Parts: sequence; structure tokens; C-alpha cells
Amino acid sequence: MQDQNLTSAFHLVRTVIPLMRKREAGRFIAVGSQAAARPRANLGAYVISKSALVTLVQTVALENTDRGISANLVLPGTMDTPANRAAMPTANFSQWISTADVAEAIFWLASDSAAQVNGASVPVSGHDL
Repeated sequence: MQDQNLTSAFHLVRTVIPLMRKREAGRFIAVGSQAAARPRANLGAYVISKSALVTLVQTVALENTDRGISANLVLPGTMDTPANRAAMPTANFSQWISTADVAEAIFWLASDSAAQVNGASVPVSGHDL
């Protein structure tokens, strides 16, 4: 979990932030999870890795705001994917968030409309409250 949800993002930050600093511009957007804000039982490793990702992105935002770089996250609820449906076949899929809605939030954070948003954790929860 840590490699997938945190270490990979850390290596990406180490690669792209120096390039963004040279340009004095850039947007770093990560996909976290609502579980970082609302931990759930039996998901300890997942919750911890996603919570650490939130802290990493907020730190990147703080350390680069004066360089024209923003860093934000989307925090989706349970996403409606084939893998999640297979893993939780008795769940109420109607309360899950679509991957298209998550992509739309990411697109907004990358747009000029979100130019002043920095260090934010944007919930994309649909009906999974």
C-alpha cells in the first residue's frame, strides 16, 4: 500500500517539482481517498498511506507556492470500477462515485478556474457520505 499510494507519488514529486520550479509554473494533482479524512475499520494500511499522501501534497503546496506551483488532491469516495464491484459484490453501487466525476474534478484543478486553489483536498464523494 505504501509503495502504491505514497512512495510512487514521492518519486514523482522529486522528478517533476524541479522542472516546474525552472518554469516557475505547474500544477501537481494527486488522487487520494475519502478514507484519509474518514478512516474506516479494516483498512489501516490503505488509510495510513492515503493520509500520508495528503500530507505530502500539502507540504509540496506550502514549499512551492512562491514559485507559481500549486499542489492539490481529489479525495474520491468509493469509485465505481469493475475491481471494486468484484471485491464488494453486495455493496450499493448507486452510492459510489463515477470515475468520470473524479476525472472532471482533476480537470477543474488543472484549469485556469482553479488557479488560486493550492493545498486543497477536494472531496468527490457522490452519495458515499
